[in-house]
Amino acid sequence: MKSDLTMNFSVDKENKTVNVTREFNASLSNVWSAWTEVEILDQWWAPAPFKSKTKRMEFKEGGRRLYAMVSPEGDERWSFFEYTSISPKKNFKHTSTFCDADENPVPNFGSSLWDISFSEDGELTVVDIVIKRDTLEEIEQIIAMGFKDGFTSALKGLDKILEAEK
Repeated sequence: MKSDLTMNFSVDKENKTVNVTREFNASLSNVWSAWTEVEILDQWWAPAPFKSKTKRMEFKEGGRRLYAMVSPEGDERWSFFEYTSISPKKNFKHTSTFCDADENPVPNFGSSLWDISFSEDGELTVVDIVIKRDTLEEIEQIIAMGFKDGFTSALKGLDKILEAEK
């Protein structure tokens, strides 16, 4: 497996965003599928040792994905995505909201807006992600919750899945 794949992670405090750029040694089609098909998404979305468990997913504008990150002890941390824009194999946008198993949002925490773009660079696929929050405090809280390490770990899990598809 190629180990020198680029990952850039930065926080733009002025614009209240987290910016992640990540290369994958796989085709655009395979990377797009990994982000948009529940059978693949559940294999990598949660950082080990957590597992991702989707209760429902409709990948369409106005559709939702309701899922939990499940700890080894069985504790479930629920969230939902609401897809707001989809341009196949180029970009999709969604909100991400912490909630309970019945989709009731966690009070006083708001949502993240994810803007995810896909492009090819030779043999690699590049995914550019911009995650925007309402306040800098919310960005700092997500970082403090371990988002960078957790997301980095999940993306490494995606590398293994994509490598196995070759």
